[in-house]
Amino acid sequence: MGSTVVRFLSIATLFTICLLLCNANLSAPCKQNERQALLMFKHDLEDPSNRLSSWVGKGDCCNWTGVVCDNLTVHVRELHLAGHVDMLSGKINQSLLNLKHLTYLDLSNNDFQGMQIPSFLGSLKSLRYLNLSHSWFVGLIPHQLGNLTSLQVLDLGNPPYSEIYSLLEVESLQWISGLSQLQHLDMSGANLSKASDWLRVTNTLPSLVENLDMSFCGLYHIPGGIANMTNLKFLNLGYNSISSTIPKWLYRLSHLQSLSLSYNSFHGEISSSLGNLTSIVNLDLSFNQVAGNIPNSLGNLCKLTTLDMSENNLNGSVSEIFERFSRCSSVQIESLSLSWNNLSGHLTDKLDHFEKLRLLDLANNSISGPLPPSFGNLSCLEVVTIDDNNFTGVVSQLHFTNLTKLVRFEASGNSLTLETTPHWLPPFQLKILVLNSWHLEPSELPMWLQSQTQLQLLSMSNTRISGTIMTWFWNFSSQLTYIDLSENKFYGSLPLVSSTVDTLDLSNSSFSGTLFHFFCNNNSEPKALFALHLGNNLLSGKIPDCFRNWKNLVHLNLESNNLIGNIPRSLGYLIFLEYLHLRNNHLHGELPPYLKKCTELTILDLSYNKFLGKIPMWIGTSLSNLAVLSLRSNQFHGHIPYKLCNLTYLQILDLAHNNLSGRMPRCLYNFTAMTTPDDTRLGFDPVIYGVGQRENANVVTKGRVVKYGNILLSLVISLDLSDNIISGEIPEELTSLIYLQSVNLSYNLLSGRIPPKIGDMRRLESLDLSMNQLCGQIAPSMSSLTFLSALNLSYNNLTGEIPKSTQLQSLDQSSFIGNKLCGPPLEVNCSNTNGTVPSVADQKHGGSDLLEDGWFYLSLGLGFLFGFWSVLGSLLLNLPWSIVFSRFQNSIVKKLYGVIVEYF
Repeated sequence: MGSTVVRFLSIATLFTICLLLCNANLSAPCKQNERQALLMFKHDLEDPSNRLSSWVGKGDCCNWTGVVCDNLTVHVRELHLAGHVDMLSGKINQSLLNLKHLTYLDLSNNDFQGMQIPSFLGSLKSLRYLNLSHSWFVGLIPHQLGNLTSLQVLDLGNPPYSEIYSLLEVESLQWISGLSQLQHLDMSGANLSKASDWLRVTNTLPSLVENLDMSFCGLYHIPGGIANMTNLKFLNLGYNSISSTIPKWLYRLSHLQSLSLSYNSFHGEISSSLGNLTSIVNLDLSFNQVAGNIPNSLGNLCKLTTLDMSENNLNGSVSEIFERFSRCSSVQIESLSLSWNNLSGHLTDKLDHFEKLRLLDLANNSISGPLPPSFGNLSCLEVVTIDDNNFTGVVSQLHFTNLTKLVRFEASGNSLTLETTPHWLPPFQLKILVLNSWHLEPSELPMWLQSQTQLQLLSMSNTRISGTIMTWFWNFSSQLTYIDLSENKFYGSLPLVSSTVDTLDLSNSSFSGTLFHFFCNNNSEPKALFALHLGNNLLSGKIPDCFRNWKNLVHLNLESNNLIGNIPRSLGYLIFLEYLHLRNNHLHGELPPYLKKCTELTILDLSYNKFLGKIPMWIGTSLSNLAVLSLRSNQFHGHIPYKLCNLTYLQILDLAHNNLSGRMPRCLYNFTAMTTPDDTRLGFDPVIYGVGQRENANVVTKGRVVKYGNILLSLVISLDLSDNIISGEIPEELTSLIYLQSVNLSYNLLSGRIPPKIGDMRRLESLDLSMNQLCGQIAPSMSSLTFLSALNLSYNNLTGEIPKSTQLQSLDQSSFIGNKLCGPPLEVNCSNTNGTVPSVADQKHGGSDLLEDGWFYLSLGLGFLFGFWSVLGSLLLNLPWSIVFSRFQNSIVKKLYGVIVEYF
C-alpha cells in the first residue's frame, strides 16, 4: 500500500512539473532583458503606420506583434517583421544581440533607406533564418555573416536600380564557405562582379544548398561551385552578363525543378543532355543567343509546366516541338513561350493533348499555314500571342468554341481572315484583342464586340474596315482605355470618345470635317486621354481652343491634314505634353509664346506649314528637353538663335527650306546628345502596352525621307540647315559633334574651307555641302569617314586632288562636279593638269571657249535684277511681300550662280 502511494505521488509530481513547464509561457512573462532589448530595438525604428503599437510598457513581449517565444523556455525565438505597405525604416539597434536564442529574423520588404547591413548580425549565432530582402540595404555585405554556422536560409535579394547598378556589393565571397548548413541562398541584385573570378575557380559554395538565386548580380561566369550542389532544386542566374555555352555539368543536376538562365549571352546549341533534367518543372532560357534545333530529348521532361525559350536563334519545325511533348503520357505544359525565334512549318492539328495549356506565345517567327481547328479545344487557354508570323486562311467562330477562359488574343501581322455570323456570341470575355492586318468578313466593326464587357485594349488597325463608326461602338467603349483603329477606310466626322479612353489612334483614314466637336463637346468634363493620333486624314478648319480639359495629353499628332489658322492659346495648358506633331498642314502665324509652357516637349515637329517670323529664343530656354526640333519648309527668317545651343538633348535639328540668314552659331558643341554615346541619350518610350511603335520622326537623309520609330529614333543624329541664306564659314565647332550621322548644309552662301577636322566625325553617313561658295582643297581628314555612303560637294569653288580613300573613290562623279577637282572618281588626271584643272564646261564641251558667253549671262542676270528692284521696290515695304520676294531673289541668285560656275 505504501509503495503504491509513493508511486502515485511521484507520478503526480512529475505530471505537475511537466504541466508547469509546458505551460510556462501562460504564467511567466518574457524575459526582462529580452523585453528591454525589443523596446530599444523599436526606439530606433520609424513606424509611420504604428505596426508595433503593442510593443509598450511592461507587458508580456511574447504577445507583441511579430514576436514568437519558445513555449518551454519563454525566450524570444522569432521576429516576423516583414513589411509591405506598412514599412519600417530607421536604424537596427544592437540590442538584438541580447536575443541570444533568436533563430528566425525577417526584416524583408521594409525601407532602410540606403543603410548598410549591420555587421553585428553575424554574432546572432543561433540564427537559422535571415531575410533582409527588398529592404533597400546598400553597400558591402559584411563578411561577419559567415559566422552564422547554423544558418539554413539567407535571403539578401534586393531590386537593382537597373541591370547595371546594384544596391549591395561584394568584394569577396569567401565567408559563404562557413555557412555549412545553408540550404537557401538569395543574393539577387547584389553586385558580385568583383568576386566573379573567385566564383569561377572555387568550389566553396555550400553543397547542401537547394535554392540559389544570383540574378542581377553582374556575373560574367557561372560560379564553379554550383557543379557540386547535387541537392539543387532552384537555380536562377538570370539578368547577368554570362557569355558561354551552357555547361554540360548543369544537365547533371537531376534534382533541378526550376532553372532560369534568362537575359544573358548564352550561345551554341542546347545539348541533348537536356533530357536528363527529368525533375524540371520550370525552364527559362529566354533572351539569349542559343541556336539550332530544340533537342528531341525535350520529350523526356514530362513534369515540365513552364517553358520559355523566347528571344533566341532557335530554328526547326514548330509542329515537331509539339510532337516531342506528346510523347509524355500526360502533357503537363501550362505555359509555352517560343517567340522571337526562327521557327517555321505549320502548327500541328494535334493540340488536343495540351489540355492544360494556359499561355501560348509563338509571336515573331515564320510559322505558316492555317490556325488548326483543334485550337478551339484548348479549354484552359487564357493568353495567345501569335503576332508576326505567316499564318494564312480563315479563322471562324469554331476556332473559339471551347475557349471560355481566353482573356488575351494577339495575332496581328498575319494574313488571316475572321469570319463570324452577325449574331455570334463568343464564349470568352477578352481584356486585350489585337487583330492588326487581319481581313474582317464583313468589313465592319464586329457586332460581337458589344458582348466583351471586360475589354480594355482593342487594336484593329489595317483591317480594311470601311464606313462610319457606328454609335453602338462608342457607347460600348466606356470601359476601353486603348483604341487603335488606324489605317482603315473610315469616313465622316470624328466620333465622340469616352472620357475613360487614354490612347486613341484613328490615323491614316479618311475622317473629314473639323476638330471642334471632338475637342469641345462636353468640355467641362476632364479627359483621361494620354495619346491622340489623328494624323493623315482629311480634317480641316482650325485647331479649336478647347484644350483646358485635355491636360493629360502627352502625345498629340495632327499631322498631314488640312488644318489652318494659328496654334491655339489653350495648347499651353498641356504641361505634360512631350510629343507634338503638326507637320504638313496649312498652319500660319508666328510661334506663340504660350507654347513655352509645354516644358516637357521632346519632339516638336511643325514642318511643312506656313509659320513665319523669327525662331523664338525661348525654344532654347524653356523647351530644354527637346530631342527633335523640325521647322522645315516654313517661312522663318533672321538668324539662327544662339539659345538653341542650350538644347543639350537635341538629336535631330531640321531648319531646312526657310529664309534663315547670318552665320551658323559657333556654340554647336553644346549639343551634348550629338557628342555622346547612344546609351546616354533621352529615350523615346512607346505609348503603352507595347502594342505598336507610336512615336516617330521624319528625317531627310541621303536625299530621301526616312521615318524612324521610337526604338530607332534614339540612334538617329541629324543636322539639316539646307536651302537657306546662311553665310560665313562652316564653324570648326561642328566637327566636335562626333556622333552626327547626317549633315546637310547645301543651297546656302557658305564660304571658306571645309573644316580640317571634319574627319573626326567618324559616324557620318551622309554629307551634303553642295551649292555653296566653299573654296580650297577637300580636307584630307575626310578620307577617315569610313561610314560615308552619300556625299555631295558639287558646285562650290573647291580645288586640288580628291583625297584617296576607299569611300571617296567609290562615290559617283556627280558628288564632285562644279568644282576644279582632279583625281578618281573624276576622269581628270591630276598629273596632266600642270597645277590647273579644267572647268566643268571644258570637260563637257571639249575645251571650247565660253568665257564671253559666261559674261553675257552674268550681265543679263545683273540687268534683270536691277530692273526688278526698280519696278517692285515699293512692294518691299510690305513685310509678307518682302519675305516672298526674298525667297524668290534667293532662288534666282542661286540659279545664276550655278550657271556661272557651270561655265567658269
